[in-house]
Amino acid sequence: MKKFKLGFCPTRRDCFSKEEAQRFRQLVQQSLTKYDIDLIDLKGLNAEELLCDRHDLEAIIDRFRNEKVDAMFFPHCNFGSEMLVSQVALAVGKPVLLWGPRDDAPDAAGVRSRDSQCGLFATGKVLRRHNVPFTYLTNTPVDSLEFHEGFTRFLRVAQVVNAVTDLRILQIDTRPEPFASVICNENELLERFNVHVYPVAITDVVAEMKRVISENGAEYRTTMDKICSYDPVGNIEDIQKSSALKVAMKRFADFYGCGAIAIQCWSALQMDTGIMPCLSNALLTDEGIPVVCETDLCGAVTAIMVKAAAGREAVPFFADITVRHPQNDNAELLWHCGNFPPSLAKDAALMSVGGNPYMSDKNYGVVNWELKSGDITVARFDGDHGDYRLLIGEVKTTDGPMNLGSYVWIETDNWKKWEHRLVEGPYIHHVAGAYGHFGEILSEACKYLNGLCPDVVQPTEQHLVERWW
Repeated sequence: MKKFKLGFCPTRRDCFSKEEAQRFRQLVQQSLTKYDIDLIDLKGLNAEELLCDRHDLEAIIDRFRNEKVDAMFFPHCNFGSEMLVSQVALAVGKPVLLWGPRDDAPDAAGVRSRDSQCGLFATGKVLRRHNVPFTYLTNTPVDSLEFHEGFTRFLRVAQVVNAVTDLRILQIDTRPEPFASVICNENELLERFNVHVYPVAITDVVAEMKRVISENGAEYRTTMDKICSYDPVGNIEDIQKSSALKVAMKRFADFYGCGAIAIQCWSALQMDTGIMPCLSNALLTDEGIPVVCETDLCGAVTAIMVKAAAGREAVPFFADITVRHPQNDNAELLWHCGNFPPSLAKDAALMSVGGNPYMSDKNYGVVNWELKSGDITVARFDGDHGDYRLLIGEVKTTDGPMNLGSYVWIETDNWKKWEHRLVEGPYIHHVAGAYGHFGEILSEACKYLNGLCPDVVQPTEQHLVERWW
């Protein structure tokens, strides 16, 4: 996996101490060595390694562009140069972190050495004037927990933005005919968010499945072993087909450089192969390629956003928001036929593989298991009439009746509020979830995604803002 590249562009202004600015540049730069990132700095571009002279502007911009940084960080080592910061940020076009170290007390003569906070006010204004979105981290000491937590959150924000704006989705066949709700504007996904869709037909996937089985390669055999561990008495032909489907989808995703897959899942696949793709979807998702059902392209975008916000190693799951809890008015069932990643199962000993109980032909490949307990962030990216929003909610799991398929019961603070938000739109019943609290990261990422509006249903938008601060 490519290491995150951060453009490090500390700035100063001439009327304050150059020496103090250089000292703080070194302190900040040293503090960033603890993070697993590549720091692209100004070394060799000027003696101070600071943004302060307009004559260095072109070379500085070229460096960050050529290095293809993922985000920009502008520490204000004193007041800073607000116009130069805005020019660099505008030219590079990546998420921006704005911060400065808390100022020291004046010296014995009453002279202030930096005025970093004052400069941040100026830079924020100029960035807004140039329509450059930015993230502000409270003016705080560089060695504080507040700085560390805020900086870490920003890296996640940038990862969400980069994951979406460089996203390729493998679309396996058309949507199921009855599913009008998953219709989306592919052209808008491309023009507004730079999301590319690569379509392949079910027939092509089936042909590749046959190749996988005939080759009998290592990945195919490993997948068969894994499925047999979940289903030791299953029909060998069904297990072969499920294993081959997983490998075939991965091959197409790798060939087109796709980070997520949206598959028709029914009914062409069943007619051609006699299996459901749920288990194959689950295994691929566990390996870092989220697979969503019913060719839900917006669902694929959601899964990628959730995965990036939760952390690069996190595993998302894709679910229907399905039914109210029979006893708990604020609880709801997250369910799907059997596509939840096995790594998230509550009890591996209770996992099983079988047929789809809601289809007459009961095709093989549906996985039955309950997800583990914990806190979950749920989201849905969607839009209509050019209005794109991201539904964001943080919930906790709760007990509820057993279900076939993959499922988990969640408890909300006010289900009626959720229900109205989901029905009134622009959302559908599909969501992506991952374990943890990261609503503020998803909300902050929206400002960089071309008019995407955060729609916080739980806890509240103000709560997320305060958490960020």
